[in-house]
Amino acid sequence: MFKKILIANRGEIAVRILRACRELGIRSAAVFSEADRKSLHVRLADEAYPIGPAPSRESYLRIDKLMDVARRAGCDAVHPGYGFLAENAAFPRACAATGLTFIGPPPEAMEALGSKTAGRQLARRSGVPIVPGAADAIENPDEAQALAQNMGYPVLLKAVAGGGGKGMRIVARDADFASAWRDASSEAMNAFGDPRLYLEKYLEKPRHIEIQILADAHGRVVSLGERECSVQRRYQKVIEEAPSPIMTPALRKKMSEAAVLLARAGDYINAGTVEFLVDAQNNFYFLEVNTRLQVEHPVTEQVTGLDLVKLQIAIAAGHRLPFAWETITPRGHAIEVRLYAEDPENNFFPSPGKILSRRVPSGPGVRLDEGVYSGWTVPTEYDPLLAKLIAWGNSREETIARLRRALEEYAVTGIKTNAVLFRRILAEPDFLRAEIHTRWLDELLLRPPSAASDLTAHFKEEEQRSTAADAAVIAAALWHALQEDRQSCLPSSGADSAQSSRWKLEGRLQQLDRTP
Repeated sequence: MFKKILIANRGEIAVRILRACRELGIRSAAVFSEADRKSLHVRLADEAYPIGPAPSRESYLRIDKLMDVARRAGCDAVHPGYGFLAENAAFPRACAATGLTFIGPPPEAMEALGSKTAGRQLARRSGVPIVPGAADAIENPDEAQALAQNMGYPVLLKAVAGGGGKGMRIVARDADFASAWRDASSEAMNAFGDPRLYLEKYLEKPRHIEIQILADAHGRVVSLGERECSVQRRYQKVIEEAPSPIMTPALRKKMSEAAVLLARAGDYINAGTVEFLVDAQNNFYFLEVNTRLQVEHPVTEQVTGLDLVKLQIAIAAGHRLPFAWETITPRGHAIEVRLYAEDPENNFFPSPGKILSRRVPSGPGVRLDEGVYSGWTVPTEYDPLLAKLIAWGNSREETIARLRRALEEYAVTGIKTNAVLFRRILAEPDFLRAEIHTRWLDELLLRPPSAASDLTAHFKEEEQRSTAADAAVIAAALWHALQEDRQSCLPSSGADSAQSSRWKLEGRLQQLDRTP
């Protein structure tokens, strides 16, 4: 097993990885930009090293700086987390050249499957159904527009190196194509350093279902089942659950077999996710492969009882997978919501700033993966993900009830969060009936809140009262501190004064100890 792992990431995923390292008895080395000097992952890691200014292009995306830190820290492996360099084939090649083990797929597999166009080509050769569209990246926008006209609108522009909805645009009519191409290409360049795009037919109201796979270096490839990821805002997943409410044993078997087939065809090793679109008739189409750990991996962990990060590390160290995928069946139901520092009432505008206080949920079936603490300032330079709140129950209904309860307990002051959005979603009849698709949330946000969302208004009032209580406690503490300073300037009057002073001190301490 490895002795020390460099965690080439930040935020909650860095915290998640270093905790797995600690349980395995492996030392962890963190990296941080100037904006992240006081971050939680820096505080919890065994060692932490600066890697440059706040912009990611000058810090977290600098392979040379990461390799230098790994060498100086004496690491023997690197975990990329997700985002940043996690799907950049140059990163595992640099690790190999430096004598480090990359905890992820080999670069050849990353290129064969991680590239959206290469993955489509491999799927087509393997007999896995794909969404109609271009087989390769299209360099010329006029050529792409001609293909769109031939296929018929709407079409979807997608970044070749994309993920997380970056570099993606729906084009509904020919007049919008040129501007959509420019915007998608520019966004792809800023997010991934690669402006190339390809095009595919846009399916109406599909579901987004993905299969989690694991593959070791000894030829065993397993499927850990599916995750339903159809609740998305502007192509960015916000809620994930396992298993999918529409899944049948026969459909699960077919999709798992297709995912395993693709992984074998691409000589895949380590953790990965094969993503599909599923139409109303339960026909599925290959979408892409994410050659890394997914943000939503906790829901799979909750229903399988497996630790995916530990399995990633074990596979990279040369261990064999101890089970076959046919033995994995989901137990119960899990749902994850992504908590962001953003304001849903102001078009989801980012809400950076200092976290003054926080109250976190707990209790049966509740898990919180986070990378923040009270007093920490959320930076403006990175994705505003604060935490992932996961609930597990014996049924989907019990899980939703637990998630509602957990959201009632969750509170953060000093910044805005999107918790109110999830309270609304969990009260929507369509979601409760699992009648969702990839555009469902965008359509919901265009509608005024329904009667079911009265619950959301109640929660907003509770948050306002909590904030007011915080302010009252702070004001009381300041007032008593001023009184103490004033009393300290007065002369003492013997034993009676000493008794009075002690009584006042106890009262002040009680005020300071109050929590809302």
